Amino acid sequence: MSFTIDNLIFLLSILLVTGVLTAKFSSRLGLPSLVLFIIVGMILSHYVYFDNALLAQGVGVIALIIILFDGGIQTKWTDVKSVVRPSISLATLGVLITTVVTGVLAKYILDVTWLEGLLFGAIVGSTDAAAVFSVLGSKNIRQKLTSTLEAESGSNDPMAIFLTVSIIELIQAPESPIFTLFLDFFWQMGMGLLMGLVLGKASVWIINRINLDSSGLYPVLSLALAALTYGVTAFIGASGLLAVYIMAVIIGNSHLTYRHAIVRFNEGFAWMMQILMFIILGLLVFPKELIEVTWQGILLSFLLMLVARPLGVFISMLFTKYTMKEQLFISWGGLKGAVPIVLATYPMMAGLENSTLIFNVVFFVVLTSALLQGATISPLANYLNFSDGEKEVVPHSLELVSMGKTNNEMIELKLVPDAAISGKSLEELPLPEDVLITAVIREEKLITPRGNTKIFSGDTLYVLVSKKKRERVTEYFQKKKTSLEEDVSTP
Repeated sequence: MSFTIDNLIFLLSILLVTGVLTAKFSSRLGLPSLVLFIIVGMILSHYVYFDNALLAQGVGVIALIIILFDGGIQTKWTDVKSVVRPSISLATLGVLITTVVTGVLAKYILDVTWLEGLLFGAIVGSTDAAAVFSVLGSKNIRQKLTSTLEAESGSNDPMAIFLTVSIIELIQAPESPIFTLFLDFFWQMGMGLLMGLVLGKASVWIINRINLDSSGLYPVLSLALAALTYGVTAFIGASGLLAVYIMAVIIGNSHLTYRHAIVRFNEGFAWMMQILMFIILGLLVFPKELIEVTWQGILLSFLLMLVARPLGVFISMLFTKYTMKEQLFISWGGLKGAVPIVLATYPMMAGLENSTLIFNVVFFVVLTSALLQGATISPLANYLNFSDGEKEVVPHSLELVSMGKTNNEMIELKLVPDAAISGKSLEELPLPEDVLITAVIREEKLITPRGNTKIFSGDTLYVLVSKKKRERVTEYFQKKKTSLEEDVSTP
C-alpha cells in the first residue's frame, strides 16, 4: 500500500472511528479500553507494515503529555495532599525495588545479562498514568486509594526513564561513573518538580489575565502551555512529564477562566491521543513474534504482578498508615500501559542486541497486565469493600460562551460544608450589581434563582461576574462561619 496524504487521512479516520467504537464496547465487556485499542493495532499490523520505533516513541511522548495534563487538571489537591508522601515513596523506592526484583527474575527467565535483565525490570517497573487514569476514571473507588495510584502513576515516570536510560548507558559504556547518574536523577526529579510549580503558576496567571477573542482559544492556550512546560523542562535535562503533571495539578486547582471549555476539550483530546497511541503501539508489534515469547511473557507477567510489585509496595509503604488490604489493592492497581512500551523502544533505538526480545516480552507483560489487573480491579475493590457505589457525576454544567472579547465570565462555585452564607436568601447577600447568580444546583435539581431563594452548603452556584472581581467573589462565597460584614462590591 503506497501512502499518500489521502490514504493517511483515511487510515487515521478508520483508526479513530474504530477506537471510539472499541471504547464503547470495552465498558460493556468490563475491559480497559487500552486492551482493545492494542488488539485493533495488532490486527491492523496484518495489513499495514509499521516498524518505525522513533515515530512510535514520538507519538507516545506527545500522547503522554496530553494524557498527564488531562489527568492532572482533573486531580483535586484536597484529595492528593494527604497521600503525597506514600505516593512519592511508591514512585521512587517502590519502582526501584520492583525493577531489581523483576530484573533478577528476567535475567534467568530470558537468559540475558544482568544489565539486560535490570533494563527489562526498569522498563516495566513503573505504574502507567494513561492506564490508571483510563481504568480508575470511571470507577468510584475509595478516594484515598484512587488518589494514591493516580499520584504515583503521574510522578513515577522520571524514575522509570532514569533507570532505563542509565542502564542502557551502562550497557553501552560500562565505565560510566555511577555518581554522575545519581546526580542526574536528583536533577530530573528536583527540577521537574520546580519547573512544574513555576510554570503552573505562570500558566494560571496567563490564562486568567489574557483576553482572547474567543473562548475556544483558551483550551488551545492551556494545551500549548503544557507542551511548553514539557519542552522547556526537557531542554534543561529534567523530567518534562513530571513537570507537566505538577503544572496541570496547579492549573486544575486554581480559579480558572473558561474551566469547562478547557477540561472538556482536553478530555476529548486525551481520548483521541490515547486511541492513536495504543493503536500505533499495537501496529509496532508482530503477533508471530509474540507467540515465540509466550511462556516467558506469561511467567514474567505473573511474577511481576504477584511478587515484584507487591514487594515494592509493601516495603516502600512500611511506615505508612495503610492497612494490609489497602496495600494489597494498591499492589494490584500497578497497571502497565503506554510508558513501558514507549520505554521499550529505547533499547531498539540504541541498537542493543536483545532489544527485540525485550520489546516483545514488555508488550506481552503490558497486554497481560491490562487484561488481568485492569479487568479485575473493580471486582477486587468490591470484594475488599473499597467501592463507594456509583461515581458522582455533576448533573448540570453552565458556562458563558464568548463569541468575542468580553470582560465577564461564568464561574462555578460549590459552597463548602459549614458555609457562612448557608441558609441565607439571595436578596440578603450584599452582591454588587454586576454580579449575578444565574443558577443554583441542589443534588440533581436545577433551581431558578429568585430573591427569596435560599442557598445551603453543598449547593453549586453559577455566577456571572466580571473577571476583575472573580477572586473576590469566590472568596466571599467560600467563607466559613465568619463575619459577612465585608461587602464584595467594596473595591
